[in-house]
Amino acid sequence: MRAVLQRVNRSWVKVDGRVVGEIGRGLNVLLGVGKGDTEEDAKKLASKIVNLRIFEDDRGKFQHSLLDIGGEALVVSQFTLYASVRKGRRPSFEEAEEPSKAKDLYEKFVEEVRSFGVRVETGVFGAMMEVYIENWGPVTIVLDSADL
Repeated sequence: MRAVLQRVNRSWVKVDGRVVGEIGRGLNVLLGVGKGDTEEDAKKLASKIVNLRIFEDDRGKFQHSLLDIGGEALVVSQFTLYASVRKGRRPSFEEAEEPSKAKDLYEKFVEEVRSFGVRVETGVFGAMMEVYIENWGPVTIVLDSADL
């Protein structure tokens, strides 16, 4: 699984012009599921994200996690995180998991983040979405469960 985390003051996602998920201070998580990913990947990635110390203390040091600040998470599915541009100019998505398996693992990831007591909002899996991200920093981190 791959995740792009953006620390936000607020973030929301719209489908067909309607807000379907909205958070205040916390993390916007763009989540991609790759072939071969498992529920264990979802658990590891969720734990890493909620415990990652990327929020400043009063001295400006990255000392606090999402859990420490009582932050929220907006999780948006994004299969394009598995784009390959090794050949030609059009991305290939062969490394992305097929939609039904990917949806199950996406939902497992959301469930795992919630299990830590984090308020989680989501987009709509597989839908065309508009995502608003008001960066706080900006701070952007890329994680891959294969590296954890």
